Amino acid sequence: MPAPCAEYNGVIIQRRVPMKATITVVSILVFLSGLVWFLQGINILPGSFMTGDPQWAVNGAIAMGVSAVVFYFVRRRK
Repeated sequence: MPAPCAEYNGVIIQRRVPMKATITVVSILVFLSGLVWFLQGINILPGSFMTGDPQWAVNGAIAMGVSAVVFYFVRRRK
């Protein structure tokens, strides 16, 4: 779907839709959160109830994987 356009003095101006940037930022934040969960789950990053719990390592790996796939599909050129 093309970006919405506006006309100003006979010149067509395309407006950028910020959805791509928003999804990119959210996917990076989810990836970093997943990394923290993973590191706490495998007992490298101490300091919370998640430390040493393998379920958080699995949750973190899933979050990192999903966010990496979303990031890839959002940032690829069409």
